Amino acid sequence: MEHITSTPTMKAPAERFTGDVYLNMIEAPTEPARLAAGLVRFTPGARTNWHSHANGQVLYVTDGVGLVGTRDGSVVRISAGQILKCPAGEEHWHGATDSNLMAHIALVVGDDSGDGTTWLEPVTDAQYEAALSSSH
Repeated sequence: MEHITSTPTMKAPAERFTGDVYLNMIEAPTEPARLAAGLVRFTPGARTNWHSHANGQVLYVTDGVGLVGTRDGSVVRISAGQILKCPAGEEHWHGATDSNLMAHIALVVGDDSGDGTTWLEPVTDAQYEAALSSSH
């Protein structure tokens, strides 16, 4: 058993996120396990780039209100206590609304190359605004 009392907070990389996003890693994949888990905090308006996961992703929202969008224009509004599953290979993004922060624990089962995440282009302001409008 290992009791971890805290993990360092780091700013999420600007090449994968828009706005101010902070990350505390809970678990990084180490052989033979492939679980990656992190607490991710998004300030209002902040969001991920488009991305997908080889084996899917589970988001458990711990605080605030956020959005998850997919390429077909579907948007889900998520809030504290809710769980969202993103299927394997589905291109999506997630982040806070424009007026609330959002924090979630992100769980990903990696593949042979690491955490199995493929990072893509940023979500445009127009895409984000459309998601906000459709989620009310």
